[in-house]
Order: sequence, then structure tokens, then C-alpha cells
Amino acid sequence: MYLYVNGEYKKQDELHISPFDHGFLYGIGAFETLRTYNGHPFLLYDHIDRLNAAVRELGIDFSLSYSEAEQIIKRLLELNHLNNAYIRINVSAGAEELGLSAAPYKNPVLIFFIKELNLPERLTKQGVILSVRRNTPEGSFRIKSHHFLNNVLAKREIGDHPKTEGIFLTHSGYVAEGIVSNIFWVKNNTVYTPAVSTGILNGITRQFVLTILEKHRIPYEEGLYPLDHLLSAQEAFITNSLQEIVPITHIGQTAFAGEQGILTNRLITIYKKVRQHILTRSEFEVGDEQWV
Repeated sequence: MYLYVNGEYKKQDELHISPFDHGFLYGIGAFETLRTYNGHPFLLYDHIDRLNAAVRELGIDFSLSYSEAEQIIKRLLELNHLNNAYIRINVSAGAEELGLSAAPYKNPVLIFFIKELNLPERLTKQGVILSVRRNTPEGSFRIKSHHFLNNVLAKREIGDHPKTEGIFLTHSGYVAEGIVSNIFWVKNNTVYTPAVSTGILNGITRQFVLTILEKHRIPYEEGLYPLDHLLSAQEAFITNSLQEIVPITHIGQTAFAGEQGILTNRLITIYKKVRQHILTRSEFEVGDEQWV
């Protein structure tokens, strides 16, 4: 595969970073993952906005423009002869002297990773409540940073089961999020999801689902919910940018509607209508009734 690093397109076995990169030494870096559909990078602008906010929080002197990101992705798709692909955009602090630095990082490393993505059109998963609790964000809000140990420990707890997602609780016992996903559930025709104040990542797909609910006047609430609130729901689903909206069939011994969930299927249908067309959530917010 060809990858992109700081202005150059290189084969992946030719790509190297400095051992003095503070992204490697101290975890000072952030990333975004997204999908392309027939060459279209869905919600790219939302991902770029969140990435730029993250690197500012990390003290990295860097900003990625929409046009540059589009051009890089287009070229990578051409070089690798792909249309439907996984894209990871990674910004690390860059090489500096050993030791922590209070100064802004002026020489970051920008890498675009790409690989072919072949996922089934419909996925379902079962949930497992983790004994590992969700840690609190390292800064003022959670970013997709290189600090991923909490997620790694959770993944080790459930193992490499592709149809299982671990679900974090906070230290106070509130439902938080999946290892690589946000979680929603449906009770009496209202959709519920944990608030960002629980310390979760405000996922791009999470935000898009909330926009769908708002636009279609589907009642929803964000808040602090104990596990019993989730386990008494009729439907549950998880979201992320690669797997989209995934129905949950079971959490432990508790069964949910899974693929038969009426609201879950409605959201999946709307998502599929727009994923090859828009670059930002605002296009959907102000769009006409073609998405209804």
C-alpha cells in the first residue's frame, strides 16, 4: 500500500518515523478514522474539525485544511486502486529532545494510512459489560489520542471476537461507551445515549445519529444512566465511523430486538441514503427532504 507522510506518497515498508518523535515517546498525538464509499470520504469535514481541535489541545502547532485532506485521500485511492477504504489520519508531535516539553510542537508528522475495507452490509453484535472502568479524559475533553491503554485493557478482557463489543461503565456506574463505539438504546420510542459529561468520546457517527433524530423529530435524551436503564430497553445499537450503526442482540442474558428493531432500522436506512453524498453534518441539517 502507498501511504502519505508529510508531503510524500510512500510504500508502507518505506515509511519511518524518528524514535525521538514525542508521539512515540510520550503519546502526544491524535488521529481520526473514516470510510470512503465509492471514493467519497463520508463526513470528512467533521473528522478534520475534531482532529484540529485535538491537536490544539495537545499543543501541536498544526491545522489540516479540508481541501488538502480531500486531495490526499483522492490520490491515495488512485495509487492503491481502491474505492471503498479505511482511512486513518494521524498527527504526532514530531521529533524533539528527550524530556517533556512545555513549548508548542512546531514540527509535527502527518500520516494518512489507507487499507481496503470489506465489511458485510449488515452487522450485529452482542455486548459485554466490562470490569475495566472507563478512565477519565486526559485533558478537558476526550480526544482520539495515542493514549489508548484503557481501550487495550478492555479489548484484552473480551478477546478478539469480531461480533462482541465491550461496554464501559464509569467509575460511578453509569453507562459510558463501547471500546471503539458509542452506544444508544430505545425505550418506549425514545432514544437514549450517555452524555459527553460521562467522559466519552463525542463520536462523529454519534453526532450524526443525533442530527438524524433531531431532523426527523424522533425523541431522544442524553444523560447519566445506570446499567439497569440500558438493560430494560427494547432496542440497542452501537455506532462508529467504520461499522456505522450496528444493532445489539444481547448484553449478557438480556435480549434486544437486534436486526428487528424498528427505530434502529429506520436510522440505518437514512444513514445509507446519505453516506455517499455529504462531507459534513451541516449539509444534512440544512438539506431538503430528500433525506427524510
